[in-house]
Amino acid sequence: MPLIEPGKKAPAFSLKDQDGKTHTLADYAGQAVVLYFYPKDDTPGCTTEACAFRDHLPTFTSGKAAVLGVSILDEKSKAKFAKKYDLNFPLLADAEHVTADKYGAWQERSMYGRTYMGIARITYLIGPDGKVARRWDKVKVDGHAAEVLEAVQAL
Repeated sequence: MPLIEPGKKAPAFSLKDQDGKTHTLADYAGQAVVLYFYPKDDTPGCTTEACAFRDHLPTFTSGKAAVLGVSILDEKSKAKFAKKYDLNFPLLADAEHVTADKYGAWQERSMYGRTYMGIARITYLIGPDGKVARRWDKVKVDGHAAEVLEAVQAL
């Protein structure tokens, strides 16, 4: 599916986190949501990105924004990743890539000449009204969490 454009209603989702708790977009009605898609738990870029969101989390939450990470690995993998790096926000398991597909993050990828389907590193900022306020494509990990935080504070 195509990427969701800013101003459009964010698609609903229902996914379990690393503790087996189900999260839906409706759970966060009235507050901003940072929904970031990342390829795989406990890999260098994904770890750097997750730790940056972890380190900025107090400022995100004081700005009334929730941070949710999404990838296709299961809850057990998410629990191990969260514990290893003290990640203090929900990591959502999208094993069937249904949510990634709705948000346009399930894309054809290529590495070392091989083509495959996987999650692209994309971040959405969903406003308190449930509409996409901003989207970052082809995210560069360094400085990304700080850039997203600036956008949250500008809401």
